[in-house]
Amino acid sequence: MTSRTVVVERRIAAAQGTVWEALTDLRGMAQVLSGVSKTEVLTDGAFDVGTRWRETRRMFGKEATEEMWVTASEPPERYVVEAESHGTHYVSEWVLRADGPATTTVRMTFTAEPAGGFSGLIAKVLGGVGARAVSKAIAKDLDDIATVVERRNN
Repeated sequence: MTSRTVVVERRIAAAQGTVWEALTDLRGMAQVLSGVSKTEVLTDGAFDVGTRWRETRRMFGKEATEEMWVTASEPPERYVVEAESHGTHYVSEWVLRADGPATTTVRMTFTAEPAGGFSGLIAKVLGGVGARAVSKAIAKDLDDIATVVERRNN
């Protein structure tokens, strides 16, 4: 099986820098994203390439903790996060496009690809119902971010 991709986009009524700060505030993530119950930052310093953390969230009816790391960071426009779990390599790319001084479009592209020939989990994660669940979870994360940053702006 080859890689599978889900793309979700959301306009947020806030400046690009404000949205970037909310998306990259790892220590505050559990207070912002309703799907995340806990984060544990594993590296020191500001959000940048090499930043690592563990994130605990509920997916497919189960709570799971995954370790993630930043592999690209171009503030305030783009960053990439990767993770490995159960024989699958995950890549999440966040692109923030300023649509004016107080509006930002965020596009999150989530890709899963089997590592070492194992494809069972990827089929579950991004096959049919799984792809819709992942898309829904990403959309909810973006809604949560929008709620927080738009409230700060008012």
